[in-house]
Amino acid sequence: MCGILAIATRIGERPAVSRAAAEAMRDEMAHRGPDGAGLLDLGHAILAHRRLAVVDLSPAGAQPMTTPEGRWSLVYNGEVYNDTELRAELSREGVRFVSTSDAETVLHVLARWGEAGLARLRGMYALALHDRDAGTMLLARDPLGIKPLYWWRHVRPDGGTEVVAASEPRAILAHPHCPARPDLVTLSGYLTTIRVTLGPRTLFEGVRTLEPGDTLTLDLRTEGLPARRGTIAWPEPCAASVRDAVEDSVRRHVRADVPVGSLLSGGLDSTIVAGLACRHVPGLRTYASGVRAAAGDLEHAALASGVLGTLHTEVPISREAFAEGWAFLVRAQGIPLGTPNEVAIHALARAMRAAGIVVALSGEGADELFCGYDVPLRSAARFEESGGARTTRDRGLFQVREAAWVPIEAKGSLLRAPVWRTLEGDAALIDEAERQFAAVWREGDALGTHQRLIRRVNLAGLLLRLDSSMMRASVEGRTPLADVRLAALAESMSVEARADLARSPAETKIPLRRGFADLVPAAILSRPKASFPLPFVEWLRDASPRLERSRFAREVFESGVVDAVAADPATHWRVAWPMLNLAAWGDELWGG
Repeated sequence: MCGILAIATRIGERPAVSRAAAEAMRDEMAHRGPDGAGLLDLGHAILAHRRLAVVDLSPAGAQPMTTPEGRWSLVYNGEVYNDTELRAELSREGVRFVSTSDAETVLHVLARWGEAGLARLRGMYALALHDRDAGTMLLARDPLGIKPLYWWRHVRPDGGTEVVAASEPRAILAHPHCPARPDLVTLSGYLTTIRVTLGPRTLFEGVRTLEPGDTLTLDLRTEGLPARRGTIAWPEPCAASVRDAVEDSVRRHVRADVPVGSLLSGGLDSTIVAGLACRHVPGLRTYASGVRAAAGDLEHAALASGVLGTLHTEVPISREAFAEGWAFLVRAQGIPLGTPNEVAIHALARAMRAAGIVVALSGEGADELFCGYDVPLRSAARFEESGGARTTRDRGLFQVREAAWVPIEAKGSLLRAPVWRTLEGDAALIDEAERQFAAVWREGDALGTHQRLIRRVNLAGLLLRLDSSMMRASVEGRTPLADVRLAALAESMSVEARADLARSPAETKIPLRRGFADLVPAAILSRPKASFPLPFVEWLRDASPRLERSRFAREVFESGVVDAVAADPATHWRVAWPMLNLAAWGDELWGG
């Protein structure tokens, strides 16, 4: 797990940054890679890397990596879980490896099979690959979006163009010519969705994110660096049962040359992961966070730990710790939080790192793959049954409205008039909802399409939350249940095979509940979803003074709304949470 940076311009030209400036951009991500740093200057392109050593701790695993003849050079962030099989195949074809790092495997996969080789990778990754002979730069992100990758196109005063890509926006914003202006379209999207991206857009004007499973190939031989976009193919569903596929995924995810631990929320998913990991990690250490009065997370986690026999640590979150952690994460990451749980996840990561644990397993992904959200699915079923022909636009807008924190219809009175006028009635948010729904639409499978949209959109935001919160403490988060092979298996199943929505209460994640009934304690098997709940609504009051004095908030929101929310954030919590985050973010970057 690492932080990557790539800067490229046309062959024969130089980027508008010095080596020292590129190193400073790279080192904005030092927390993602405290174990080493590298930089390769190719003249028209720069590849830079911060290393978190997890597999092959020797210098042989350092990046950037280049093939022996010098044609291909790579910076890569991630882990590949079918490394053994890929190495065996490449070795048979004559490739000689000099390390045991999966980064070297990825380099040779792409050198041997080109962009099509991405479909062979089972794992999480974001990467930049420079091909000297073809004069191209390939950017790619794994199909589930477990690892982030951002990019920005800069047109220099001399007319030249360069593209900058990095694991975090702050590294791009450190470019001496990046303007770092807020993107009001994404800001409005965040108010409704509490997601920090809107399709490819980010909260920073001009800075884009590569969407899950997408590639971007830059032609470095041509003025303007034209880009060809592509999509990484999904694997065919495996023939194994869900239980066998999950066991296989966990076995692969524990591979590391550093200590491995596991998050344990006391819910179904994390208990399955920890229970299976115990078979491969002797003396597995598990970690739980929360408050004792909130949904019994700590108690259920302790119960699971006792049954599984793990070495268990509780990391309680107090009101004061929540306030400090929230402020720290917004300041350090340079983006608002998506959910309050990020504070708890970061606290867990800090405790794990302090204990020497570098890799943390998590149960994230099971709800998105195995229909764990019964309320939105039941609402979608009622919507589809209500009659009348519906378009993908109707259905996408339904999904936005169903999950809205701040409804679109409320923004005319919430945002300052000049801001709302520029948004044209949230046209971009509505268009993006339609695009996302159309991308997963299958005729005759309306409910399944709603489920695929939940997987496609929710999972990317969930995994970004995990990545940013854990990597801020230099811990690699791994998600065995958010595995592309397991996802292909889950999506080959009907919604009805994964959840019984007719029951009351609904039975969700049926393949997991029934497949692991012998492993998970009965009290947890039947427990509703919780996932580190925090009483953040009550705690929002502590942030009121910050909102009252926020200059950025008053530039974006109507002053009367700011005053009303600051006076009683608990009552207006669905508005207060995104508003307080945007205020803290805007004041941090543009002065409060």
